[in-house]
Amino acid sequence: MFSEEQIASLNAKLDPGHVQKPKGQFGPKGDYIEGWHAISEANRIFGFDGWSYHIVEMSECHPPAQNEKGNFAVAFIARVGVSVGSIHREDTGYGSGFAKQIGDAYESATKEAVTDALKRALRTFGNPFGLALYDKSRANVGVENAAPASSNGYTKEKSAPKQSKADARETFKTLQEDLRHSKSREELRRWCKDTEVKALRERLPDDWNADLTSEVRKMADGLPETLQSELEAG
Repeated sequence: MFSEEQIASLNAKLDPGHVQKPKGQFGPKGDYIEGWHAISEANRIFGFDGWSYHIVEMSECHPPAQNEKGNFAVAFIARVGVSVGSIHREDTGYGSGFAKQIGDAYESATKEAVTDALKRALRTFGNPFGLALYDKSRANVGVENAAPASSNGYTKEKSAPKQSKADARETFKTLQEDLRHSKSREELRRWCKDTEVKALRERLPDDWNADLTSEVRKMADGLPETLQSELEAG
């Protein structure tokens, strides 16, 4: 089913640079990889046309709740299936949404639930999708081969060439979707500082990168500093 190159990629260690730490009261409780990175890895290993996913089931956990400030809170559970050729895997995920407009709360919760379920389904394929994080020893979290050092002692880093818009379209959409999952300015800052986000943005056409920067600024104007501050305000 899989080529030798794909098997090697699936058995490779998870780069710790892609591992995110839990922050604050909300969100993942343990170390995790982000949704856009899981999709990027699936595209890299299986090929853009070599895999697919679909929503098997989506259900609301409880009726929408509204606080005194008029903010809505909703929650969903999703079941997502991932297909790679004849192989099919499924798993479930949870998502919550909190916003002044009920539509925004629903959008956030459903997207988060689908992304969570997708990541959990993909993890069954191997370490690059976060499976390594479920081993307490973290034996499969690490860098296989360190980059060569230059004569001055610093690691050599090759600057990746810019992609054409045709090649960069999926990367841009994935980055944009992940950006829009941010629920606070704190999360926006983490997204902007993420090492892999920076690397992917460097390869985007300049005008598309500028579009992402503009969207970050617009989102920052309407988001609370942290999710905790938003709840306390309510």
